[in-house]
Amino acid sequence: MSNLSTIKTRPSGRRGFDRLAEHLAIVEIILRQREQFFLEIKEGINLQGKIRSMIIASAVFLALTGAVLGSSSGIAGIGQAMSSAVKLPILFLLTSLICLPTLYLFNTLFGARQSIRQNLAMYLAPITVMTVMLFGFAPIVLFFLLTTNDYQFFKLLNVAIFGISGFIGMWFLLKGMWIISDDQEKGVRIRRLTLLFWICLYAFVGSQMAWTLRPFIGHPDAPFELIRQVGGNFYADVWYSLGEFLGFVTVR
Repeated sequence: MSNLSTIKTRPSGRRGFDRLAEHLAIVEIILRQREQFFLEIKEGINLQGKIRSMIIASAVFLALTGAVLGSSSGIAGIGQAMSSAVKLPILFLLTSLICLPTLYLFNTLFGARQSIRQNLAMYLAPITVMTVMLFGFAPIVLFFLLTTNDYQFFKLLNVAIFGISGFIGMWFLLKGMWIISDDQEKGVRIRRLTLLFWICLYAFVGSQMAWTLRPFIGHPDAPFELIRQVGGNFYADVWYSLGEFLGFVTVR
């Protein structure tokens, strides 16, 4: 089996842009050679290099996606774009800090042999896929941003995009779990069931964290806000946005 550990950072003489491109290249490795990538995580090959590259790639894609997400006309739009470019990586960071220990404890409790670094690498792979999917949708988001002024539609569009990207990312996590875990390994079946529970937990925590850090999309008729006052919840807001979009209710 060929080694993918060449993704590690090369000598310091390389320019910063080349190093960044080198880290971003891990996305293609995950997408095209995912089985071998997860097998190397299982064997503990170059975990530090993989983790570093996935963190950098995810942060870059999230910042760019956040900038597009927060873009709108006027001075307030510039502030919102900058704010969202910072808050979107923070959103994923905080959600990971809350949920990742639970995943590690579940795996350890039910007999997993992977180390903390292996669990972190296995977790970061689907997160990296999720972030690159979000970035892949950025041109579509920008298109509707420029061609429609329906705020509720734009919110629902991005909820759908995040949902699709999250589903694909979590599918990668399940795939990685299947590859890393031996079918004969003790407790593997219950770990796979708890992983499904953890994915639901991650979705709930992530959506509520997004609500807490809102807005990511500035309202066209409202001044720039860094963080809105806490109140309500993500699911009620989506429901009300859907109702206004369909003409059933008016959201104030």
